[in-house]
Amino acid sequence: MKLAVVGTGYVGLVTGTCFAETGNQVTCVDIDERKVEKLNNGIVPIYEPGLETLFHRNVEEGRLIFTTNLEEGIKDAEVIFLALPTPPGEDGSADLKYILKVASDLGPILSQYAVIVDKSTVPVGTAEKVHAHIADNAKVDFDVVSNPEFLREGVAVEDFMKPDRVVIGTKSERAKGVMNKLYAPLVRQGNPVIFMDERSAEMTKYAANAFLATKITFMNEIANLCERAGANVDDIRRGIGTDSRIGKRFLFAGIGYGGSCFPKDVQALAKTAKDFNYDFKVLKSVMEVNYEQKIKMMPLILNHFGGDLKGKTIAVWGLAFKPYTDDIREAPALDNIRALLEAGAKVTVYDPEAMDNVRNQLGNSIAYAHTQYAALDDADALFIITEWPLFRTPDFDKMNLLMKNKVIFDGRNVYELEQMREQNYTYYSVGREAVLAPVEQKV
Repeated sequence: MKLAVVGTGYVGLVTGTCFAETGNQVTCVDIDERKVEKLNNGIVPIYEPGLETLFHRNVEEGRLIFTTNLEEGIKDAEVIFLALPTPPGEDGSADLKYILKVASDLGPILSQYAVIVDKSTVPVGTAEKVHAHIADNAKVDFDVVSNPEFLREGVAVEDFMKPDRVVIGTKSERAKGVMNKLYAPLVRQGNPVIFMDERSAEMTKYAANAFLATKITFMNEIANLCERAGANVDDIRRGIGTDSRIGKRFLFAGIGYGGSCFPKDVQALAKTAKDFNYDFKVLKSVMEVNYEQKIKMMPLILNHFGGDLKGKTIAVWGLAFKPYTDDIREAPALDNIRALLEAGAKVTVYDPEAMDNVRNQLGNSIAYAHTQYAALDDADALFIITEWPLFRTPDFDKMNLLMKNKVIFDGRNVYELEQMREQNYTYYSVGREAVLAPVEQKV
């Protein structure tokens, strides 16, 4: 099939590349001339495991091309995906200006029947608005379908190629036939394609992300209670995660969620509830708890150093909001680094993928190390914010030689308590007792 994908951000690029991998002819459209030039020169602008290999294969075989010309990009396309930004407004609502602008542009240039697919995460009723904007100037038949993505950054290619389910919102039998044909290669193992109306499909994406955010937040609340009650949140996670009604995923305590989806989607669903005069109390609590959770380690850090961080150097491991991505949107690292700087600390950071993105935001206000160990040189403490696998089995002998003090603040519970006792570290984590070892000051 001939497809067009409008927008080459995270969702658009993964969508276009993966559909090309299943044999479709895909043209990706973006107004950013510099980005399109990079893509045409073989430069993938985001880090996502497995994406670059598929990208180069399909570009070389002519199934994946890029342009800034919308009319050229959608020519002869049977399906046109809208994968455009929907940034949150001041009131938490999703801003639809980019989607509606493209919808208006599509109307007069459609030359044949096409299925227009809202791939972006959008509020209830967006498909109707998109349809109205296209219909203002359209001279041919078309359908607007809601097809939300459920991609996890870090495993997005696998999620796309082997989806748990595909959700499609449409009342049109003609559009249903087109979408069934398109997704057939991806659901051969029997994974369901779930058809529903457009509004239900739009709500499904928000409901899924809000529920997962709530699950994370609930465990963080349990962790906070554990710290007061003397319980261990890891044991509780194992105890409840084996209950099939609960499941073991999204039960790890830490310093809050970030990224491009959970914060934005929880806000947007809360705004939708408000628009329909419904007081969604749970979501309000989720947002409040997550805001506070992000910097919950700061009081521990300040207390450990007697309330004064001036002249102290804190090493930070992990900047991306989660492992296997370079995405720092709503990342807890940014909140904590700013708090450390405000308290007078010097900060040296390391992340395998996200340092350039952080440098674009924070500039030279912090130091950037070329390895995880270089970040520890003369550090008064280590603060772990993102649980990259390479941080789980470090060379503690090397760490001991580099750090001034054997002190770790672990926002992701990377290490076991007994391990820290054996290594003679002072160790603070989330929802578990602190390990307080004698701190030997280096001269």
